[in-house]
Amino acid sequence: MILKYQNRTSVPAQRMVRRLFGFGFCLIIAIAFSSPAVAQNKIKDLTFDDVKFEMKKGDKFQDDMLSDDITALNGKTVKIRGYIRPSLKQKGITKFVFVRDNKECCFGPGAMLYDCMLVMMEKGTSVNFTVRPITIQGTFYIKKFKGPDGKVWAIYRMKNVCKL
Repeated sequence: MILKYQNRTSVPAQRMVRRLFGFGFCLIIAIAFSSPAVAQNKIKDLTFDDVKFEMKKGDKFQDDMLSDDITALNGKTVKIRGYIRPSLKQKGITKFVFVRDNKECCFGPGAMLYDCMLVMMEKGTSVNFTVRPITIQGTFYIKKFKGPDGKVWAIYRMKNVCKL
C-alpha cells in the first residue's frame, strides 16, 4: 500500500489507518488501566455505612468487631462525604473531627465509634468550617483514639486529606 503525497489517498487506505490508530489507542488505554499499580491506587468511594459494624451503645470496642471489608480499607485512598464537627477554630483548620451528620451526638462518650473520623489535612493545606456537608479524600487508617476517660472515642482516621 502506497499513500500518495497529494490528497488522493485511497479510501480503503484511509479507513485502515483510522482503524489501526483507533485500535492501538484503545489497546494502550486498556493496558494502562488494567495494570496492578493503577488498580491498587484506585480511590474508593465510601459512606459512613461502609465502615459501620455490629456494636451496641455501651459495648467496649474490640478489634475483632471490624469486618474483613473494613480492615481491608486500612492504608487505602478513600473519598467520603460528611460534616466538620464544630470547634472553636473556624478558619485554617488542619485537624478536625469528621462526622456522619451535623447532630451534636456524634463524638465523645456514648457516641458510636463508626460515626466519626479524626482527620489531618495534607501538609500546607487547611479547610474552613462550614455547616454544609463536604467531600474529603485521603488515606484511611484504623487507629484507636482514647478520650480522657480512658475509653476509645474513635477508631478511624484519615491523613493527607484534601477537600474536594
